[in-house]
Amino acid sequence: MTFDIFSQIGLGFISLFSNFLSALAGGGAGLIQLPALLFFGLPFSNALATHKVASVALGIGASIPHFCNRNLNLRYGLLILLSGIPGVLLGVKTVLIIPTRFSTALLGLLTLLISFYSFTNKQLGNKNTPNNVSLFNIIVASLGLFFIGFLNGYLSSGTGLFVTIWMIKIFNLSFSASIAYTLIFVGIFWNGVGAFSLGLHGDIFWNCLPILITGSLIGGYLGASLSIIKQTKFIKFVFELVCLSVSISLFIKAFSLYK
Repeated sequence: MTFDIFSQIGLGFISLFSNFLSALAGGGAGLIQLPALLFFGLPFSNALATHKVASVALGIGASIPHFCNRNLNLRYGLLILLSGIPGVLLGVKTVLIIPTRFSTALLGLLTLLISFYSFTNKQLGNKNTPNNVSLFNIIVASLGLFFIGFLNGYLSSGTGLFVTIWMIKIFNLSFSASIAYTLIFVGIFWNGVGAFSLGLHGDIFWNCLPILITGSLIGGYLGASLSIIKQTKFIKFVFELVCLSVSISLFIKAFSLYK
């Protein structure tokens, strides 16, 4: 399969916009980018693997403003890596074993609940006041991150949003701070592991990767830069809007499978 110049340009704009929105909200690039690849004719396995590689570029582009802001605690980053990556690997291994229809619908329901939870909790993520990291917090956070990592490897769509809200809830971070951890450690490392695992099966469609990576890098950088300077209320609104959109997309996907 080859893409003509107009398809490449269209994918470039889609990639830039979806990754800009993802960098601003802390997840959700797959809401637009993955269906776009399917629309252009890629089989699901190829589209998923190609999207994973482009998502790594999102993490790289978004990491630049956040590293320059110097507001990261590496302990949180290590926790996300050590807890989530085993889950990602397990998710990739089981993607061909466990039926996806029920799991996709469940993920859509959970994402919808997250949107309403954030909407009804007006003070959620307003302030970046990390609490003391107790053993209990580490255990709870690790279990949750492992499960989210599994969903990342298994279904991909919207899991960055779960990490964002999980870090806010467990460690009392602000939306902006939590999004930074999601974009860097999920965007680069979780998606990198998933992309590598899927790439071993030869599923990556290389022809459209340059334009997708370019759009992801630029979109990620611009979105992350805006998330740093914008007020939490605006970021929270975008997060809730993306969660709602992802949940609708997942429901549509779940009930259209196997038809």
